[in-house]
Amino acid sequence: MTAAPSRSAAPQGGAVSDKSLDWLGQQILKNRFIPRPSADRVFVGDGDFLLIGVEFLNWFVRLGNLKPSDRVLDIGCGIGRMALPLTQYLEAGSYDGVDIVADGVDWCTQNITSRYEKFRFHHLDLGHAIYNPAGKKATVDLRLPFADGSFDFVFMTSVVTHFHADDVRAYAREIRRVMAPGARLFFTAFMLNAPAREGLRAGKGAYSFDGAALEPEIYADPANPLAGVAFDENYLLASFLAVGLRRNQQAVYGRWSGRATPGPSFQDINVLGIDPSIRPASPAIATPRGP
Repeated sequence: MTAAPSRSAAPQGGAVSDKSLDWLGQQILKNRFIPRPSADRVFVGDGDFLLIGVEFLNWFVRLGNLKPSDRVLDIGCGIGRMALPLTQYLEAGSYDGVDIVADGVDWCTQNITSRYEKFRFHHLDLGHAIYNPAGKKATVDLRLPFADGSFDFVFMTSVVTHFHADDVRAYAREIRRVMAPGARLFFTAFMLNAPAREGLRAGKGAYSFDGAALEPEIYADPANPLAGVAFDENYLLASFLAVGLRRNQQAVYGRWSGRATPGPSFQDINVLGIDPSIRPASPAIATPRGP
């Protein structure tokens, strides 16, 4: 049996210092024993596979207050880009990843779970026009295979950008159900607000979203809508507010829109927590989709 790659020394329990986190990232990138999928199997975007995972580990800790003891849920785990760096950080915690692409889940199970038994991967056979067109169930009927209150940290990286609004609402409902008291939700998105629309109208955006469009849900390619979806910021956040989640802090606005003063990330980053004063609404009937 192949030996598990040695873990870097992540502190137990509480917060991790910036210096320790920088050191850990360097060790992960140098670790030649960490498995990597072959390039032809990667379906989660461009760029350096492991480097992007390390970048998000930094965001999870610095913005989302991810702790080495947290129980983590990765929605849209793909083929392990976020999971691999987390194997070196979650010393006392655990990780569950879900995805609709069976090949990615199979690779992760074979190459990550076999080395780290507290890292588990689950296939959701949900239909998606790009990633799982033959899926047996609709996303709006989603039920995550976990008990209520199972997780301390939930994240979705570049997932909302491939959903319609009714799909986002289904995930928001289930995410709130599986979040434990004090849990955080970290997610990235393309959010339309005044500075983002201004950058898009000026032609500075990375994608061809129409910055003048008035709809709350717009597409980079209307002929292939789920390839890239942007939402009006307030419209998107309302989906999470309705189930009892609110922002813990101001969003970090990224470079995707060509806005005048972008932050260091590409997509916009949000960190939400449970609002005890809001009682989750009953599941809403799906509203008509965008154009």
